Amino acid sequence: MSKVKEYLSETVTEMVHRVTWPTWKELQSNTIIVVVASVIIALIIFVMDFVFGITGGKTWEGALGFIYQIFK
Repeated sequence: MSKVKEYLSETVTEMVHRVTWPTWKELQSNTIIVVVASVIIALIIFVMDFVFGITGGKTWEGALGFIYQIFK
């Protein structure tokens, strides 16, 4: 039990005195960067899914589906 208490004490000491926490401005700017990057990646995946027709729907099979229909 003493090892658990020592571990928790060292953890608190490290989190309070040794960790460098970001400022509020840094946190906000990093959050904006992550949100923008997530939206861009989601849009890229959406466009790829639409163009290549991987949605599984029968209405649009994408560019590859269109090409396959031409050469059938």
